[in-house]
Amino acid sequence: MMRFLTALTLAACLPLGLQAQDNDTASQPDTGGSLRGDDPDLRSNQELSSRPGSIVVLRGLDKVTARTRDFEIPIGESAEFGALTITAQYCRKRPPEETPETYAFLQVIDRRTDGFGVDIAGEMVYSGWMFASRPAQNPLEHAIYDVWVLDCRP
Repeated sequence: MMRFLTALTLAACLPLGLQAQDNDTASQPDTGGSLRGDDPDLRSNQELSSRPGSIVVLRGLDKVTARTRDFEIPIGESAEFGALTITAQYCRKRPPEETPETYAFLQVIDRRTDGFGVDIAGEMVYSGWMFASRPAQNPLEHAIYDVWVLDCRP
């Protein structure tokens, strides 16, 4: 009878202990979020051996003509690729002694015309991080164009 009561008491207390643990982890602040510029490397709160770049190198593909074009965009500036206006906000390239990765924060606007060649308001079709080693992770989803990151230069 004593074993039964002990087992019953443990069974009743076990869910309470697990619930207390879950509440403790839920009340901790989120340190991996969108603070500190959204730089994926800054989320780890470790000292970095790399510095942000000043020029991002991209490759664009026109799916209709099957032509590719490499182009460089200084950070904070925009470049045109077909009907797209691509603005480079940030880029970083890790040094060879770390896990290799090059990434950039890009914003892409699809320019529209009125049918006579005059530009009218465009539509933001992409705003986010692109990674050179994983181009399919956060791709630009466009019917005519593909754009991906190649490099980040100082």
